[in-house]
Amino acid sequence: MKHIPRKRFGQHFLSDGGIIDSIVGAIDPRPGQPMVEIGPGLAALTQPLVERLGHLTVIELDRDLAQRLRAHAQLTVIESDVLKVDFAELATTMGADRLRIVGNLPYNISTPILFHLLGHVESIVDQHFMLQKEVIDRMVADPATSDYGRLSVMLQWRYEMENVLFVPPESFDPPPRVDSAVVRMVPRTAPVEVQEKLLSEIVQVAFSQRRKILRNTLGRWLEDHGFTGDFDVQRRAEEVPVDEYLAIASAIEKARR
Repeated sequence: MKHIPRKRFGQHFLSDGGIIDSIVGAIDPRPGQPMVEIGPGLAALTQPLVERLGHLTVIELDRDLAQRLRAHAQLTVIESDVLKVDFAELATTMGADRLRIVGNLPYNISTPILFHLLGHVESIVDQHFMLQKEVIDRMVADPATSDYGRLSVMLQWRYEMENVLFVPPESFDPPPRVDSAVVRMVPRTAPVEVQEKLLSEIVQVAFSQRRKILRNTLGRWLEDHGFTGDFDVQRRAEEVPVDEYLAIASAIEKARR
């Protein structure tokens, strides 16, 4: 029976063989590597991956699709909302220290998934995701550009990222109304150690009124939190590089200790 794409799950199934080959080439799966695919759908990417790996674990929320996938002997199917999956625990279950993660993420919840995985970055080798192109543009954006924002800072703190492939709407069935792309995310080997919650709060305050200079937003927040370091608040949030946001968080943590 033909599966009807479900809007509530944001389902757009990859159907372009050339694009699939390019994605698999970018991922470069090797036999025996512990890999998890998020949202395998109709297995367009799943099949060539498992042929190269020998075994693949997949996370699928749609009950009907999960049932179809269980027919594949080389797949372990986790029927779950990915936001409820503990990837550190999953790695242990799979007998691995760290996992490779791939997937065509549902565009309606792609940002929450990225932040969920950020909390499990210690258990990850790398990530390759199909996302809405404009989201990837924000992820990899440089300071002083219109795409640079909270997502850029939080992800660039922990990952080296690269936009590796453009994917047009006609590569899907049904076609989405947006352009897509594939991003490669590799955890940094020696990230600055700061509390994610604190950094997130700093960045959220900074970008809360991104068109205004920071004196009236982050500047006041820093005063309230006893920050006495050298920081130029006569700039907009998008003009501040990632390392300066990290330096603020480190200074505040140090003062609290």
